[in-house]
Formats: sequence, structure tokens, C-alpha cells
Amino acid sequence: MKKLCFIISFGCLFAACKKDTANTGTTDPSNPAVAASDTVTTSTQNFKGVNWADPRDNFADDWLVPSGLNSNDNNDLLLTKTETILTALKAEGINTVRLPINPPSVLQNWWPKYSSVITKASLMEMKVILAYWEGASSKDGLVDNSSQYTQMWDKIVASYSNNQNVYFELFNEPHGYSLTDLKEFYAQWLVKNPSIPRRRILLDGAGYATDVNGIGADSRFDNCLLSFHFYTWFNGNYTTTADWELPAKSINYPARTVTTEFGVPMTTGKDYTGIPGTDVEINYMQGMTSQLHDFGIGSVYWPGLRTGDSYSMFSYNGSSISTNSTSGLTRLKYAWGAGAVNPFYSVLTAGNFYKIVNRNSGKTVDVDGGSTSNGGNIIQWDYSGGNNQQWSFTPLGNGYYAIINKNSGKALDVNSGSANAGAAITQLDYSGANSQQWLITDIGFGYTTIINRNSGQSLDVNGGSTNNGGNIIQWYWNNGNNQQWQIANH
Repeated sequence: MKKLCFIISFGCLFAACKKDTANTGTTDPSNPAVAASDTVTTSTQNFKGVNWADPRDNFADDWLVPSGLNSNDNNDLLLTKTETILTALKAEGINTVRLPINPPSVLQNWWPKYSSVITKASLMEMKVILAYWEGASSKDGLVDNSSQYTQMWDKIVASYSNNQNVYFELFNEPHGYSLTDLKEFYAQWLVKNPSIPRRRILLDGAGYATDVNGIGADSRFDNCLLSFHFYTWFNGNYTTTADWELPAKSINYPARTVTTEFGVPMTTGKDYTGIPGTDVEINYMQGMTSQLHDFGIGSVYWPGLRTGDSYSMFSYNGSSISTNSTSGLTRLKYAWGAGAVNPFYSVLTAGNFYKIVNRNSGKTVDVDGGSTSNGGNIIQWDYSGGNNQQWSFTPLGNGYYAIINKNSGKALDVNSGSANAGAAITQLDYSGANSQQWLITDIGFGYTTIINRNSGQSLDVNGGSTNNGGNIIQWYWNNGNNQQWQIANH
């Protein structure tokens, strides 16, 4: 991870590798046997992981030592700490840990101990992603020393080529290479290491692991996994939950992609399961996890454990693990497929007021002219914070809500209780009529449908208008963006 202030454009996101069923190489006899299949299937969502990072952000010119461990620990203590940490992670549903490697860590005296940590994790049925990091003195996005890089991988391949739980990530954020040069770099590694099943090789997208489409389109990499990164500062124009769904949406190869880094602060007390509002970090965490969930893209949060990092999901005190953000962990688990309903829609409660934003126009549901009269017309308008643009949601059971305007105290209603398509939406004193009851259903990507109980039709901006004053009506559900709504804090 690089906490830098820059803007990254992204357009490509996956990689492929020539299928090779050869499986040779020296094997640690304690390692699990390699699986029979080398084919990437329909989803990577079974990668439910976190990064276990060196306190120095994994950029080091010497040994990389994951947080909580000490290179001076004897092997028994090292393995005891490893088991304590990984057992706690597994209890939270985590089955993948991403560990950093570099030549000093593999080719020098730390390796016998470090490899015992890797083997221990694999024997605990954790997927272990070994990712190459460049040194702290370079950070230019290029391999620091080609000879040492090759020796490092030769040693790792000799130990773990037949271990189905160990994965090989060739370069973390290779931003120093052009797309063409990066593809050649990957291709040469694959030719040299034909024994590694392609489903256990991760190829970072070009740039800061953003352009996975450029890698994935190359047939030489068929069946390789693709490694994708995205953080809030990668695009300074993104602010809403819907914006932060776009990075994962742009991936052409979701069945092969694993998001091996994404994250936000977990020590600030922010509620990542609340209604989306104006906080970019909350919107990022909700948007990213929604898309990863909906597309079945596996993810490895940055970092699960890193001493001194506000982004760290967990802390370790030397004997036990604690969670820094319960709401952040809930969102992460949602990305992994836990829960059928997007968690932040479960917190709609009477007494709180929200804005209702149309996906197509970006405008909010508004009582025309701030009317407080029965029959006041409902339109869309740029959000100004007015009480006539704020709504409470009173649960009625079975997913239905009464939607009440803050300014008038009246309920969102279909004019005259009509069941006809095109009928106007108005406000009226609440009576409990079916025309005043609305079924709110999460459809993913941060949006809901709002369906009238009486007519079975959807809240809709007439004609897909994007203009202030566009009338809101009911219409047959057709999946149009003008029928999709984001419920957000005002």
C-alpha cells in the first residue's frame, strides 16, 4: 500500500496465463497436495482475506517481519504467535492471508523461521498469498535486483510449488513498467516456472495494480488470477457510494480477479454500516464492498494486521487479537458474501431523516414549493437541505415503510390511490392505506427499488428527466436508472 496523494486512471483489470498441467519441483512433505484442477472457475469470492503486514508498510531493504512477530523469537514462540493470530482471524471467517516477501527475507537467515510461518498458515488451511515488495530505498515500481529476484522465487517455488494453499503474486504494484513491458516480464516468469498451476499465480494490474484488464486480455495469461488495488485517493472525483462501485464494475474479468488491497481508517469510530451520506471514506467502504459482493470478487483487506496503521482492521497485544472496527468488519464480511441484505439498509428507523436520490438524475425527492397541503406534488430537485427534501421511514413490517416528509408531516402517496401506470405521486395525511406503503428492496450497487404496495409499481422519474422539477410518478418496474434510488443521510 502507498499512502500517496495522486490520481490514477483505470480501465483494465485482469490477467490470464497459459494452462499448464505439469507439476514438478521439490516439495515440503508437510505441505498439502496440489489440487487436480488448474482452471479458474466462476468466482474468486472464496478469497476472504487480510494483509498481514510489516510495520514499515512492507517496503524494506532488510527482512520483512509481519506485525506481532519478532525475528529474534525462537521458532516455538514464533509459531505460537502465528497460531494465536491466525486462529483469531479464522474465527472471523478469514481464510486468506497475504504476506510480503523480498530477497533478504528469503535468501538470508530469516527464511527458515519465516517459511515456518508460511507453512504453519497453509497447514491451518489458510490460503497464503506471497507477494513481492520492492525495497524502501527504491519504490520505483521496478524489480530492484533481477538476479536476486530470480533466486528468491526459485527458492520459494522449490518449497511451495506443490502446496495448493500457497499463491504466488509476482510484483506488488508494478507501476514502473509500461503495460507492454509488464506483460513481457510476467510472460518470462511463467515460462521459467511451468510447474506452478496458473490458478495459483496472481498478476497485478499495470500501474498501481489498477489496470487488470490490460493484463487479463493477453491470452498468455489465461487462467492466472489478477490482483487489483483501489483506494480513496486513486480518484479524487469519487464521493458517493455509487461512485465507489465503479472501480470493481470496470473489471472485465471478475471471475479471475482478487482485490488484494483496499481499505480506509478503522480506528476513527466511523460507522461503516450506517446510511451513506457525505463521508467519502464511509461511502468508499460501502460502495467497494457492495460491488465485490455483487460480482463475487474475492478481497484481501489492507491491512488486517499492521502495527501503527490506522487502517488496520485488528490489533495484537502480544497475546490476543482485538477488532478495531466492528462496522468495518461487517462491511468486509458482506463483501465476502455474508448476509443476503446489504447491512446499511437495516438501519432505516423512524425519527431519522434522509434524502432520496435518483440514480439517473442525481436529484432528490422534493415536495414542490415546500407545500404543506394534502395533494402537494412530488418532484425532483437539486438537493438544498430543505425540510421538504427530507424523509423519515417508518417500518410497517415485511420490508414496507411509510415515508413521511419532514416539512409537512405528510406521507408519500399515489394520487387518489391509483393503480394506473403514470399516476402522480403526492403527499397526504397518513392513513395506513396501501397506496402509502412502500416496499424498499436493496438491488445492489448502493441502490434500492421503492415499490408501492397498492399498485405494485415503482417510484419513477417521469420520462427519465434529469431536470429540476421533473415529475415523480409510478410506473411498471423496468430496471431503469430513473427507478433506482439511493437513500442517504442529508
